[in-house]
Amino acid sequence: MIQQLHQQHVHTRRVRILAQHLAKLIPQHAAVLDVGCGDGLLASLVQQLRPDISISGIEVLVRNQTAIPIMPFDGEHIPSADHSVDVVMFVDVLHHTRDQMVLLREAKRVARQCILIKDHTCDGLFANSTLRFMDWVGNAAYGVALPYNYWSEAKWRESFNRLSLTIKSWDQSLGLYPLPASLLFERRLHVITKLQV
Repeated sequence: MIQQLHQQHVHTRRVRILAQHLAKLIPQHAAVLDVGCGDGLLASLVQQLRPDISISGIEVLVRNQTAIPIMPFDGEHIPSADHSVDVVMFVDVLHHTRDQMVLLREAKRVARQCILIKDHTCDGLFANSTLRFMDWVGNAAYGVALPYNYWSEAKWRESFNRLSLTIKSWDQSLGLYPLPASLLFERRLHVITKLQV
């Protein structure tokens, strides 16, 4: 019941707004690799907004019907050569891994220009429990791993610094949820960041 309500009233709006945010951050004529792209719907919407770019995806659980070309991968090793794409993109993927640094290192290896990340920041009262609830509602039905591996803003910034990735933008005002849901599910729990490699 909760998952059906989410699909009907939240998912479509969320994907549309995320596509708008991400489309603004991608360099012109970029080749983009969407890591953990799900069904590819978000990537296809980004490409519609930015017809100058090309997007392909890789996914651990490749679905039967996808909106972009998607290749399988093992969840740790990006099957691309060094510096082979302009942009590596992670949208709500890294908190599903056991060690986020593994894929961040891989993204730095593969990307020529930048890395785009949409994920969560786990700061503040009830942040962890709220994120766990959102994660379960949005992903449990698809068999997605749910290790609930959320980082604080300080941990994100420390990790980027360790990898010598420069933060070019950091946005926590995304407007993914309408009122009154935004009062519970926004709260600076979401971030989109652009990292220069």
